[in-house]
Amino acid sequence: MKNIILIFSSLFLFNSCINDELDFGTTNTDENYIVLTGNLKTQTLSKDFRYLIKGQTFVRDGAVLTLEPGTVVFGDKASKGTLVVDLGGKIIAEGTAAEPIVFTSSQKSESRDRGDWGGIVILGKARVNQPNAVIEGISPAIIYGGADDNDNSGILKYVRVEYAGIELTPNNETNSITMGGVGKGTTMEYCQVSYGGDDGFEWFGGTVNGKYFISLGMWDDCYDIDYGWSGHLQFALSVRYPSFADQSGSNIIETDSAPSDTNPAGNFYTTGVVSNLTGIGPIYQRVNNAYNSVSGNYQHCIDMRRYTSLTIANSVFVGMPRGIRFNQYSAYERYVGANATGFLLKNIMSAPTTRYAIGTANAGYSDAAVTTLWTATNTTDINTTVQDYYATLGINPNTFYGANTTNFYPLNPNFEVTSGLLTSGAEFTNAKLTNAYLTPTSYRGAFGTTDWTNGWAEFVPNLKQY
Repeated sequence: MKNIILIFSSLFLFNSCINDELDFGTTNTDENYIVLTGNLKTQTLSKDFRYLIKGQTFVRDGAVLTLEPGTVVFGDKASKGTLVVDLGGKIIAEGTAAEPIVFTSSQKSESRDRGDWGGIVILGKARVNQPNAVIEGISPAIIYGGADDNDNSGILKYVRVEYAGIELTPNNETNSITMGGVGKGTTMEYCQVSYGGDDGFEWFGGTVNGKYFISLGMWDDCYDIDYGWSGHLQFALSVRYPSFADQSGSNIIETDSAPSDTNPAGNFYTTGVVSNLTGIGPIYQRVNNAYNSVSGNYQHCIDMRRYTSLTIANSVFVGMPRGIRFNQYSAYERYVGANATGFLLKNIMSAPTTRYAIGTANAGYSDAAVTTLWTATNTTDINTTVQDYYATLGINPNTFYGANTTNFYPLNPNFEVTSGLLTSGAEFTNAKLTNAYLTPTSYRGAFGTTDWTNGWAEFVPNLKQY
């Protein structure tokens, strides 16, 4: 990028210099922001300036958007600002633990709320199992996916996305980070999404891998995995806020292979792997035979749907009212018998009410069948005094929201697990867990004796001054 000469004697000259020297799609200054909108040219965003995404803003084929460590980008509320990385475009957002890159609401501190802007949408050329797949609400529509599983859409590392995910058109919402056909040439590590208006992370097919993810205070699902995703996710955290849940039913993991209960062409299922996830739900204590108050829209630790074959291993799910549900028989049958394509291995689950359930009735399965499937290779707590079991696991009780509001969660929560059941029991012997991307551990859940959230994550973003 060319050097910018700051001419302080004239505000007009200063603005003209910004417009002439920076290769933005359409640029101006707007209340101390440099505005990003339309189709962006290849450029680098400096941490010395403040940027505002207005409307649907695109990084098109051949363009590269680079962000320096420490850069802060704001999403405009009025125009539903959304950053879309198109097929062939790249985003290079490589922060550091000391200087993470932040995408957040343009609203003032203490006024930010879920769904203030549209978030980040990344579209790639890797395989998806649906023809002509598009992200609804993006205009003009972009068909994503292809045949290049090694496709590279860039880097997201030490990145936070706050108060994103919005209804672009009726019944069509973006998530904090939405991925459509993103390939495994893309790097995604140390990514946090906070207080989103829909899901935290959602994969629509693709092969992209990820490590060290945080989903904080989401409205709908923390991790939503669809359309034939076949990547790997390891070391992931979710923390739920007691009163934030969507009327559609909020889960820690929701997964399917198709938008309807129709076998995807070529038996192309969602076959990815999630290992070492810690899911912390809204239920943190039971006193006088009553649990703390939570939204009635909370549902399951894991909701398995429509032909999914997702493998979930070495993970812990606590604090949700319900356990695991197989919504359709087409999901259940992917996990049983000699031809199983998905596996549930060495997980621990604590759910005080319905622990095992089915959705659509079918003669081929039942609640009891789900119970047998889960308990064969996983552990379920039946202790109704949940806070005692959390201590047995080794989970710090301060990592639950408890009775705190969003502004009074610990500023620097400690997720380290140094004692308890979670310190052992993980296994990586199943063929699904031998991929070189995965790091074998002895502990279950996202944390051992190191808290990888330290330094770069933000747990009370509404008070943060940017």
